[in-house]
Amino acid sequence: MQSARLAKRSQLIGPAVSLIALLAIWAMASLVTQSDALPSPWIVAVRTATEVRTGALPWHLGITLARAVAAFLIAMSVGTAIGVALGGNQRADQLFGPWVTVALNMPALVTIILCYVWFGLNETAAVLAVVLNKIPTVAVALREGTRALDRGLEDVAAVYRFGFWKRLQHIVLPQLAPYIWGAVRNGLALTWKIVLVVEFIGRSNGVGFRMNLFFQQWDIAGVLVYALTFILVAQAFEVLVISPWQGWTERWRLEPAR
Repeated sequence: MQSARLAKRSQLIGPAVSLIALLAIWAMASLVTQSDALPSPWIVAVRTATEVRTGALPWHLGITLARAVAAFLIAMSVGTAIGVALGGNQRADQLFGPWVTVALNMPALVTIILCYVWFGLNETAAVLAVVLNKIPTVAVALREGTRALDRGLEDVAAVYRFGFWKRLQHIVLPQLAPYIWGAVRNGLALTWKIVLVVEFIGRSNGVGFRMNLFFQQWDIAGVLVYALTFILVAQAFEVLVISPWQGWTERWRLEPAR
C-alpha cells in the first residue's frame, strides 16, 4: 500500500516539476526579451482573470466546446460504421477504400473553405467541416481493427449460438476497444485543432474567433489567454472523462479469470 502511494505521488511530482520549470523558462525569456510578443506569465494570468470576470472567456469557450463535442460524436459514429463495414467486407473495401484514402489526404483547410463556400458562413458548415476532416481517421482505424478480429472467436460464438448483441458485447467490442480508444484520442486532438481553424476563418464567436481578433490587434497576451485555457480544458477532458471511461470499459482486463 505504501509503495503504491509513493508511486502515485511520484507520478504527480514529475509533471508538476516539469510545468514549474516551463513557467520559469517562460518568465525568464519574457524578462530578457522585454517584448510585447512574449508577455510574462503574470500578464497572461491577469488578462485571464479579466476575461473570466467579463464573461467573455466562458462564453466563447463554451461555444467552441459545443461545436467540438457535436462534431466529434457525429464523426465517431459515422467513421466507426464506415470502418467496420469496410473492414468486414473485402469487396466494399476495394470499391470505397480509395474514397477514404482521398478524404484522409485532403488538407483540412481545403475542406473548411469548401464547406463555407458551399453552405455559407453558418454553424452547419462549421460543424460539417470538422466532421469531414475527422471521419477518415476514424474509418481507417476501425477498418484495421475489424480486419484484426479473431475469426476463431467468431466460430466459438456460432457454436454457442450467440445472438447479435451478445456477440457484439463479448466478441467484437472487446477486440475493437484498443482501436476505438486510439481513434477517440487521435480524433479529439484533431477535432480541437480543426475547430479553432474553422472559427478563425469564418465564425463570429468561439475561441478561434477571439484568437483571430487578438492577432489582428497584435494582442499576444489575449491570444495566449485563449490558447492556454483551451489546452487546459482539453487536457482536463482527457484526464477526467476519457481516461476514467476507458478504464471502466477495459476493467475486464484486470479481473481475474473465473
